[in-house]
Amino acid sequence: MDSSTGKPVGREDQVKGYEVGKDDYVIFEPDEIAAAVPGSDKTLHLQAFVASSDIDDVYFDKPYYLSPSDRGGEGAFALIRDGMQKKKVAAIARTVLFRRLRTLLIRPYDKGLLATTLNFDYEVRSADKAFEDIPDIKIKGEMLDLAKHIITTKSGTFDAQTFDDRYEAALTELIKAKLEGRKITVRKERKPEKVVDLMEALRQSAGVQTGIKGEKKQTPKRAASNASRQRKAG
Repeated sequence: MDSSTGKPVGREDQVKGYEVGKDDYVIFEPDEIAAAVPGSDKTLHLQAFVASSDIDDVYFDKPYYLSPSDRGGEGAFALIRDGMQKKKVAAIARTVLFRRLRTLLIRPYDKGLLATTLNFDYEVRSADKAFEDIPDIKIKGEMLDLAKHIITTKSGTFDAQTFDDRYEAALTELIKAKLEGRKITVRKERKPEKVVDLMEALRQSAGVQTGIKGEKKQTPKRAASNASRQRKAG
């Protein structure tokens, strides 16, 4: 879209570039961009074997299944898989995926291997910076007991089939409604309730009834009767 005229720009007049400042771009020719794309030989280049626990989860991107490319390679495939399983290590490898040179973490998985693309270091935000505004608070006493109670009562097992894609379901319903000519009702977004008392919120989550245990208060009639007896005794 031409910013000055507001009209679409023809394909023959379009160029590719990289923004280096506000309204300032470095323009590239198609052959220059093509030269920057790494060549792919469809080969995994092994870099090293590392302990599986050495890689922080924040670097994990997308998982892919790996299996032997032909029957002749099944023996070597099984050898690598079982060897890594015995040593409890993973392999760091590099390959070209979707026109980018990517680093992979390869681990034994079931009868095959699982290759997970890793984020580059510059793509991962530092935890120190992400959490620098969180104060160092030590939780103890009743609040910690309530939290542990909630965790215990809500404990379960992971089952991926129990998690539904609500957006996909809502989109399917929206398409169906459009096709049937039904009126689309846009739901108002609910504003989240502000939690004023964290302790009370924890109690409600745990299903704990509030109240102070102790002696029951005397009814006015009973209290008056006791006071009358005390006066007579004096």
